[in-house]
Amino acid sequence: MLDILKAPVETFQDFVVLSGRAIGNAFRSPHYFDDIVLQSDAIGVGSLLIVLFIGLFSGLVMGLQLSRTLATYGATAEMGQLVSVVLVRELGPVLVALLVAGRNASGIASELGSMKVTEQIDAMRALGTDPTQKLVTPRLIAMAVTLPLLTILADFIGLIGGYLIGRYRFGLPFSQYWTSAWQILQYNDVVQGLVKPFAFAVIISLVGCFYGIRTSGGTEGVGRSTTKAVVVSSIWIFVVDFFLGEIFVNLT
Repeated sequence: MLDILKAPVETFQDFVVLSGRAIGNAFRSPHYFDDIVLQSDAIGVGSLLIVLFIGLFSGLVMGLQLSRTLATYGATAEMGQLVSVVLVRELGPVLVALLVAGRNASGIASELGSMKVTEQIDAMRALGTDPTQKLVTPRLIAMAVTLPLLTILADFIGLIGGYLIGRYRFGLPFSQYWTSAWQILQYNDVVQGLVKPFAFAVIISLVGCFYGIRTSGGTEGVGRSTTKAVVVSSIWIFVVDFFLGEIFVNLT
């Protein structure tokens, strides 16, 4: 029984050590600002189009599905409130995080995995450079900055999608939709909508870097690391989402 638990415990221990080093490096020099900017561009700008596209159609689909139920009870005027709450609290942060995890966790793992199997990381250590500070921390900072911004854009575009459904299916006035969508949001909702993507960003970046740095077995190992990074980060997104949701629900 203990032998079965040994490998997962050691893996989790290594992950905690890497996370502690990466977060600690964010508060000491050198900071490698050029790498942070490059990673922010790759993560943020590179994911912008798909995030906006998915955000728009999420709002359209949500408005479409809600419209039938709301019309049954004669409550179509409440569409703005429902779309706003669902997007800001839950759907926006989780959906964007999953998209970024699929695109960037795999990219980070494959990039670092390729460096590991070609011994570039070992060469970096031999030259006196800390791989964690050079490779992991810039990706962590870039992800923590860009993912909340992407989530805000996705929420806004999703609200536009919900408005389009309300406007052209029920003739919902512009002012009525946006006023109700804005007024329903409370301080707790906004904070929740920003804290969640920040936490997801930490998970995605650290998991991608962790499996990338641990890659072994040549090109096949890179493929395995990429798959593990996406699967594990996606699972942890839902787990952390539940616990954060529980915390914010109890705060209301």
